[in-house]
Amino acid sequence: MVAMNRVMRIGSALILAAAVMVSSVPVAQAAGGTGIAVVVNGAPITTGDVAKRVAFMRLQKAQGGEAAARQQLIDEVLKRQEILRVGMSVSTDDVDGAVKRFAAGNKLTVPQLSMILDKAGVGLDHFKQYVAVSMSWPRVVNARYGGGKRLSNEELVKRMQENGGKKPVTTEYYLQQIIFVVPAARRNAILSKRQAEANASRPKYPGCEQAKVFAATMLDVSVRDLGRMVSQELPAEWKPLIEKTEQGQVTTTLVTDKGVEYLAVCKKREVSDDAAAEIVFRAEDLESKKKGDEDPNSVRFVEELRKKAQIVNK
Repeated sequence: MVAMNRVMRIGSALILAAAVMVSSVPVAQAAGGTGIAVVVNGAPITTGDVAKRVAFMRLQKAQGGEAAARQQLIDEVLKRQEILRVGMSVSTDDVDGAVKRFAAGNKLTVPQLSMILDKAGVGLDHFKQYVAVSMSWPRVVNARYGGGKRLSNEELVKRMQENGGKKPVTTEYYLQQIIFVVPAARRNAILSKRQAEANASRPKYPGCEQAKVFAATMLDVSVRDLGRMVSQELPAEWKPLIEKTEQGQVTTTLVTDKGVEYLAVCKKREVSDDAAAEIVFRAEDLESKKKGDEDPNSVRFVEELRKKAQIVNK
């Protein structure tokens, strides 16, 4: 999905190309001949392939020239070879469907898209090959690393080595949730009153061990032990409130769908154990994906393939 999002970002460039129907270099020049530029595990990358990728990068407004295009194509060949080895390629119909949706999203037919890509010196086949790898490769990465599953001990060690041999340090919390319940049917009528009651109770909070006894003295107040969480696991809406709350204290109140709540920080300490390290690494990976960066697992996988590959530059 992330790779396909990057594909979609060339849409505005294609629309512009559709308007002017010219490229910065003639198509014949962009083809660059059919000599061999690189051989990757016996598979040739031609000078024409490189020229097409340079043109494609120009459409994407990506940095780098011929050298960057070569590196992209080498990685793409390595990915394609691994995709075929493990039998996880998407079908031709899947690729054609993705290209059709891409064209439609830019108010183009596939023939119009093909003509624009030809004018730009890219060509529809080159684009389809890129799309095919972009769609297939995440399947291989997820199969290798387990998607959202736990990291293996081997993977943890590798990530720590990449971190200078150190386990990442994070903050561990043991939390308790105090809820002043507000029934949905009476929310408008009593929410302000319940918020005032919750705020008034905060200075009287006796500590986590006595919290349930404390709650029993009030009407419709429940207490839940949330257990252990590290900083990366904290809910976004609560995180800034928790981080500025000292051990043994409670956060300010927050209105939620359950009613009015605050959290107690029963324990708070810095940790650097294996479980915390795994959570930190997975949070880093998720954040990279949200930003649109390439999956770190994908980067590591390609690096492994490169180390094993026979790559000959001509």
